Amino acid sequence: MKGFKIFTGSAHPKFSKGLASYLDCALSKAILERFSDGEINVQIGESVRGKDVFIVQPTCAPTNDNLMELLIMVDAFKRSNASSINAVIPYFGYARQDRKAAPRVPITAKLVANLIQSAGIDRVITMDLHAGQIQGFFDVPVDNLYGAIVFRDYVRHKNFTSPIIASPDIGGVSRARYFANQLGLDLVIVDKKRERANVSEVMNIIGDVKNKDVILIDDIIDTAGTMCKAAHVLKEQGAASVMAIGTHAVLSGEAYDRINQSVLDEVVLSDSIPLRQESKKITILSVAPLFAEVVRRIYRNESVNSLFI
Repeated sequence: MKGFKIFTGSAHPKFSKGLASYLDCALSKAILERFSDGEINVQIGESVRGKDVFIVQPTCAPTNDNLMELLIMVDAFKRSNASSINAVIPYFGYARQDRKAAPRVPITAKLVANLIQSAGIDRVITMDLHAGQIQGFFDVPVDNLYGAIVFRDYVRHKNFTSPIIASPDIGGVSRARYFANQLGLDLVIVDKKRERANVSEVMNIIGDVKNKDVILIDDIIDTAGTMCKAAHVLKEQGAASVMAIGTHAVLSGEAYDRINQSVLDEVVLSDSIPLRQESKKITILSVAPLFAEVVRRIYRNESVNSLFI
């Protein structure tokens, strides 16, 4: 794999180092600076002419800064005659604004896809997009990886007595069902009514959770309100334990306090987003090796889908 180079933005350098380490290579050199007025300045520190370039940059908070940094890096590589430019975006920001849910609102996920593509990206590698149709917002290949492959093995090693999978809302049923099928487990649903953005009210449980080890599955844990309220209701319904699994640890606002004060026994997250603080209830599983294997397969023109069968 001599004809590729891996660069990192400033969003998650630890993740980038893990990815590069798995591929037994070093991160290539790029200088990322800010002008006094906050504008981003990028300088590539080595030749990329004729190389396949992979830029590792989740567009997590501060979302706008990290997105802009990615776009500027892409432009720098494009003007440096890279053979191909591949964006490795473990967390795709603005993915929750994927349709017109109300009059006179933007479809921001499509706008971001347009920006990335217009900058000169040849391929996007991401994980657990909030909505699958976002892949169709691009006219370049998009590999949307499944975090379930990592979480599945972790759950198996827990040796639960009576495990069952739960979706925290109706919208996440297909995701939870996929995970349940991977483990050969039954599925229950938390019926939730959302009053306004980032505020949720858990209504009732569809299914029997008495004496069960419940595993709540979601792609994003943001304010953690949904997961914590769901866990409370599940425990009231007789659940023996409640574990929450989320691919992307957005954890904004009072999320950490809610998790620490909740009845959740454990919260399992990937490292697609860097954590702002530690918590005894939070377990982090690295998906960097998975992304690294996908990078290797893409570079060698091998199948990516076979990883998830």
